[in-house]
Amino acid sequence: MNLAKYIKDNMVIIPKGQELIRDFVDQEKWISSNSKMSIPGSNEKTVKQKTVDIQPFLLLNTPVTNEVYAYVMEFDHDIKTKDFPVVNVSWIDAIIFCNNISEKLGLDKCYKLNSVSEKIKIDNSKNGFRLPNDDEWQYACRGNSKGYRYGNIEDIAWYEENSGEKLHPVKMKKENQFGLFDMIGNVWEWCFDLYDETRYGNYRIFRGGSFASEERACGTTSRRKSFPEFKIDDLGFRIAMNNLEGI
Repeated sequence: MNLAKYIKDNMVIIPKGQELIRDFVDQEKWISSNSKMSIPGSNEKTVKQKTVDIQPFLLLNTPVTNEVYAYVMEFDHDIKTKDFPVVNVSWIDAIIFCNNISEKLGLDKCYKLNSVSEKIKIDNSKNGFRLPNDDEWQYACRGNSKGYRYGNIEDIAWYEENSGEKLHPVKMKKENQFGLFDMIGNVWEWCFDLYDETRYGNYRIFRGGSFASEERACGTTSRRKSFPEFKIDDLGFRIAMNNLEGI
């Protein structure tokens, strides 16, 4: 494939703005990593919130597909599923992919790897690829909309009620106002951030709901967490970069 052209054609500029980030923290520590379980925790939660400034960045308009992942990681894939989001990839797999695609396109790697995942560092001065952070993901997903979703769920997302319990190719549902597809539903998406290192150690955040998720789990502010080696068949990722001039 022509990787450079693909990236040029499918990276979307996300403009600067502000986003209110809320997190509802259970008083009980919840350690399950199964994204297909119902929303966990007790009914009594502490609300944390902050308003953050989002700087302009580039974001892939779909989750990374099997075709792109296989090309970058240099292994074969089933041509019949080339346009499906890649799944069963861990947070660590996604970080390695970001460095590999940067190298293939002659860009500087953003991540300095470490066998201890909490010590993997990002250098935002580099022009290569990275995972979006939690704040960026929510802002990009919202796409200037005001509600929990950027449209009617049937129009924008594959979820429990309409997916047939299976993954679907990207770009089959309506995009948001920023031109991003599948931000809600189809697959959960890894973000770079630690969830709460004090309480959950190395757990990382993933966002947005999946084809297996109930309706209430598919939204702009929907968030889950798990250990960085975690893999499952409804969890993928998309890539971001700071280089607004493109490649």
